[in-house]
Amino acid sequence: MDLVSLYVDQIGADDLSKERAARHPGLRLCKTISEALTLGTGKLAVDGVVVIAEHGDYPKTEMGQVKYPRYEFFQKTVEVFRSSGRSVPVFNDKHLSWNWKWAKEMYDTSRTMGFPLMAGSSLPLTWRTPSIDLPFGAKLQEAVTLCYGNIDGYDIHGLEAMQAMVERRTGGETGVKWLQAWRGADFWAALRDGAWSRKLMEAAMYRSHTLASGREGFAGVPPTPEQLRKMVPDPIAYCYEHNDGLKSTLLLMNGLVADCNFAAQVEGLSISTQMYLPMPPDRTSLANFFSPQVNHIERMVLTGQAAIPLERTLLTTGLTAAGVESLFRSQSVMDTPHLNIVYQAPVESTYWRT
Repeated sequence: MDLVSLYVDQIGADDLSKERAARHPGLRLCKTISEALTLGTGKLAVDGVVVIAEHGDYPKTEMGQVKYPRYEFFQKTVEVFRSSGRSVPVFNDKHLSWNWKWAKEMYDTSRTMGFPLMAGSSLPLTWRTPSIDLPFGAKLQEAVTLCYGNIDGYDIHGLEAMQAMVERRTGGETGVKWLQAWRGADFWAALRDGAWSRKLMEAAMYRSHTLASGREGFAGVPPTPEQLRKMVPDPIAYCYEHNDGLKSTLLLMNGLVADCNFAAQVEGLSISTQMYLPMPPDRTSLANFFSPQVNHIERMVLTGQAAIPLERTLLTTGLTAAGVESLFRSQSVMDTPHLNIVYQAPVESTYWRT
């Protein structure tokens, strides 16, 4: 498989595209998306499309969402499909759009036109420690994912990691009826009041390879509640209820962990794992966690079949937007009838196993 063309929307000081094109003479730098897809022929001339819209300088909404042009790039791609009378598989990195209506339109367009569309985070596909999945058809009572990062950027990663696990429960995914977010002092109050399981939160903590220690010089010593408050000055939680009664909670706790960890109550037992994402500390060595995701993209292009259900990322896109809006609206409960998204996960696990 060859990367034959590249459209870059913004050229920054740290741009890599020109160096890559010089290194690989077969890679064509294009001025438009249409040229990248048609190679200047006027008709679709590639076998697959990858849309990665981030890292640029784009405006924000009043709620703080970056208006990354994923929808706009997708629309330009679809224009070429329609004018050419055929389509090819498309991969969209992370959530479909910051705008829910646009995200739903992207989903509907792919289904109406009949081309595979895969999207989402690399976290559900990377290695796991331990290397386990939720048993298919398991009875699930509650789930918690503990990770780090900001809203409308890293929250989608944690939501995708959690959804990849909970969608395997008995009956499959039933959709989400409401979501409420908490931040700062309200986060600690919600934890105190039992908004989510402290035991599951701790189980997720103990899977972390980066857990901040409660005792200097000793690894694995859990912080006390007082130490937690000092370590994590701005904690964030997205708590939501699925239509079948399952409660899921995403915790963003910068200062406590720098990885992504999942825990759940399954038929009276606790199950937990870490989505292993070995980010290079100095950003100069290889970040190989993208390899599993690229493998799935390549398989989709070669087979015409997407291994990852698009409904997963449609749901997590809506959850991301609802979480941001809940925080914006004074941490109020957001009813989510539009997230009545029902689907069945594939029986075969799709994460990377060695």
